[in-house]
Amino acid sequence: MTYAPRPRWTRLGRAALVSSAVLAAWAWASLSAEVPTQRAVERNVYLMGTRATLTASASSRTAAVEDLDQMLATLELAEAELSTWRAGSVLSRLNRQPVDHAMDAPDWLCGLLSELMSWNELTAGAFDPGVGSLIDAWDLRGDGRKPSREAVASAHARTGLRNLSVRDNPCSVTRRVDVTIDAGGFGKGFALDRVAELGTSGLVDLGGQVAVFGRNSTSGWPVTIAHPQRRELPVIEIRLSAGSLAVSGGSERDREVEGKRVGHILDPRTGRPISREIAVAVWHERALVADVLATGLYVMGEDKGRAWADAMNVAACFLIPNGPSESDQVPTVTLSATRAFRSMFLDALQTDVRESVGRRNEWVEDVEEHERRIR
Repeated sequence: MTYAPRPRWTRLGRAALVSSAVLAAWAWASLSAEVPTQRAVERNVYLMGTRATLTASASSRTAAVEDLDQMLATLELAEAELSTWRAGSVLSRLNRQPVDHAMDAPDWLCGLLSELMSWNELTAGAFDPGVGSLIDAWDLRGDGRKPSREAVASAHARTGLRNLSVRDNPCSVTRRVDVTIDAGGFGKGFALDRVAELGTSGLVDLGGQVAVFGRNSTSGWPVTIAHPQRRELPVIEIRLSAGSLAVSGGSERDREVEGKRVGHILDPRTGRPISREIAVAVWHERALVADVLATGLYVMGEDKGRAWADAMNVAACFLIPNGPSESDQVPTVTLSATRAFRSMFLDALQTDVRESVGRRNEWVEDVEEHERRIR
C-alpha cells in the first residue's frame, strides 16, 4: 500500500505517532475519549527521557485525578527501577555488579530478564538489550564517534543477554562477562504494562509508544502515524481501543559522525549501528512485547522482518518512504503490513477512505502490486 499525507480531520501535532499535544520523538495519540459519562483529565510530564502525556478517564473528575496520580507514580517507579542514568536503580546496580558474583534481585527482574531472553532467542539475536558496551563504544548517548575495529570487537565480546545467568526462587542474576543492559528497547513497554495492572482507564503516550487501558469507546482513540522522514506529515490514522502501539525508526537521536549518519539503534549481531530510512509500527496487547518487537523488526529490516512477523502472527507495519513523483511532490510511503496488522487496522482504514471521497480523497488500486494510494 502506498500512502501520501492525508487531510487532517483533527489537528494532531507532529511526529510519527501524533497527539493533540506537541510531544517529542516518535509516537503520539490524540487525547479525547468517547466513553459516555466519563471525564478525562490530562497531564504532561517529562519522564523516561521524553515528554509524556497521561490521560485518565473516570466517572468524575476527582476519580480521574486520583487515577492519574496512580498512573504517574507507577511510571516514575518503573523509571527509578530501570534507569541507567540513576546510580541506585536496580538495572544500574546489576550493570556494576562484579563479574561472576551473583546479585540478589527482586523477583520481577528475573521474570523480565527471562522473557527478554526468550525474545532474544525467537528473534535470532535481532533483539538484545545487552548492548551497553556497544552504546559506549559508539558514544550513542553523546555526540557519537566512529570507534576502531578493535574497540568494536572488544565491546561486542561483552554484548548479549547470553552472558547473564538468571536463577529464580529467590531471584539472583550473575554477569559472566562485563555485559551491561540498556533499557531503551524494552523500558517503556515494561512501564506501560505496570500501568495496565492498575485497572484504570485512559491513555499513556511515552514518546515512541502509546498504550490504552481499561474502558474505552468502541471507536477507540485516534492515533496518527507519520512519514518516517517528515514527521510533521501524518500518513495514516488508526483507532486504538486496546493494547499498545510502538514505533521504531531513525530519529533526531541519530548522529552524524565524519559526515555519515550513525543510527541510534544497534544491530546486536554485528555490533554496528543501523541507519535505515524506514520505520516499523507494532501492535500487541502487551506493551512490553510491542516495544521489544518494534526494535527487533527494525533491526531485521523490511523483508526479513515482515516475513518473521507474518510467521509469528505479529501485527506489524513497515513504513517505507518513496521518492516524490514527477506530478506530485508530496512525499509518500509504502505500507508493508503483516496480515494481522491489515486485519486489525488497514481494512477498516480502507473503508474509511472509500467513504471520504467527498473530502477530496481518491482511492486507486494497483492490481499488480495490490497497493493503494491516497492522493
